[in-house]
Amino acid sequence: MDKKLLQVYVHLCDSLHFGQTAQAHHVSPSTLSRMIQRIEDDIGLRLLIRDNRSVILTDAGEKFRDFAKAQLAQWQQFALALAKDQHELSGRLTIYCSVTAAYSHLPGMLDGFRRQHPKVEIMLQTGNANDAIDKVLQGQADLAIAAQDDKQSDAVCFQDLAHIPLTLIAPTIDCQITRQLDDGGQWQQLPIIFPDHGPARQRFERFLKAHGVSKPQVYATVSGHEALVSMVALGCGIGIAPQVVIDNSPVKERIRSLASDVAIAPFVLGLCCQQKRRSEPLIAAFYQSLQNNTAD
Repeated sequence: MDKKLLQVYVHLCDSLHFGQTAQAHHVSPSTLSRMIQRIEDDIGLRLLIRDNRSVILTDAGEKFRDFAKAQLAQWQQFALALAKDQHELSGRLTIYCSVTAAYSHLPGMLDGFRRQHPKVEIMLQTGNANDAIDKVLQGQADLAIAAQDDKQSDAVCFQDLAHIPLTLIAPTIDCQITRQLDDGGQWQQLPIIFPDHGPARQRFERFLKAHGVSKPQVYATVSGHEALVSMVALGCGIGIAPQVVIDNSPVKERIRSLASDVAIAPFVLGLCCQQKRRSEPLIAAFYQSLQNNTAD
């Protein structure tokens, strides 16, 4: 069966969204529907149940998903074996990271890798940094730049890149927040902007409890540190964000850091992949390139 059909089908099984898969593979939704229909016609079974809101895999659909993933993995191993025989790696690596990491850490990592392996295609996905490890575990990305979780899964291989300080921030503009802070406002009275999940949220919750705040005044829960910094800059509340995000934010002049007698532990930023895939040629080559750059 056509490799592209298998790739499209696997992506659809992960996204469960025709629009997202069609956009990712640069086809129209109607073309995608015909591609799926072609697979079902070849197999003679219905693989998906689709309505206006959702996509559900049938039992046959789940079995074919596993088959398709296995076929694609074998194809990649075959292609890599041929490339190895020719003493030059080729293929595709999908890397997931936040927008900030895409220009704060990724360029230096890619420069060295591309010099050594110019035939490897890099596919970049950006989004919420707190989703990075899940993207790797779900097979939606080969590698990710992620913050180390307090309870790291054994299924993840994680190599440290940097220790990232977290900073408590407030707006500088004249607004209710700045007036409350100038008047010595108590923590429990200040509107809070929380990260939706991840290490930064865990540390912020511990910080607030250390100040006796058991029920904070939550203004919003935000996906992504970049969006959180922007909301603070707009005067919506106070928050906590990685210093690297603040330093690279276009609104950094509109926020200020807040001092506190309770220290906020930094988190570890690292490169991660599935532990079971660590020895795959492309992934191993990327880690080796990273180690070479660190040694230099």
